[in-house]
Amino acid sequence: MVYRKCRENCLLPITCSPFSPRLWYNNDVMGLSREHIEVAVAVLTGIGLSAACGFRIFLPLLALNLASMSGYIGLAPGFEWIAGKQVTVAFGLATALEIVAYYVPWLDNVMDAIASPVSIIAGTIASASLITDVPPSLKWTISIIAGGGIAGLLQGATVALRAKSTVFTGGFANFIVASLELAASIIVSLLSLLVPVAAFVLTLLLITYGIILARKAYLRKKIP
Repeated sequence: MVYRKCRENCLLPITCSPFSPRLWYNNDVMGLSREHIEVAVAVLTGIGLSAACGFRIFLPLLALNLASMSGYIGLAPGFEWIAGKQVTVAFGLATALEIVAYYVPWLDNVMDAIASPVSIIAGTIASASLITDVPPSLKWTISIIAGGGIAGLLQGATVALRAKSTVFTGGFANFIVASLELAASIIVSLLSLLVPVAAFVLTLLLITYGIILARKAYLRKKIP
């Protein structure tokens, strides 16, 4: 049971969960201040959106744009441009073109070659745009390693999965892979904005899957 102090300094039970944001923002949890909680939530949200960039590059950035324009989340200094209306149009068009391109049999493999490096940049931007109140060196370390690294890892896993689908089905099952990637990007993006902790847990599961795929591909190449 979690307790709070009343005006007479007596202890009253708190009915909400210890994981409730209402409790986080109105009481110190394990000695953590509101600023600490806000930084942690920003990091988790950024990592989640970065993971979503590993499936579709522009869809998570569009979600970030819309959330920031509505005032739902705040952007770090220097990244206010993400909340611009022109950016909404640009990200919207890019998202639509990217989704359609992955349903074209020969174009999906071309998109993989382009998306692999771009997803790392997008993941880095998604993380860096939300992290505030930390030293710049720490901020960019987290953004590049966690944000860009996770996006690149998951993008590599989708490339391996699509390549396997192309080999075994002649590309006929690639539209299923594309649909799963699109669904994963949407789900992870929404969870990142609404329930960052859940998005982080899901990201860890996806990373594990990506590492398993990478290990299998490495062992397959190693065996003569």
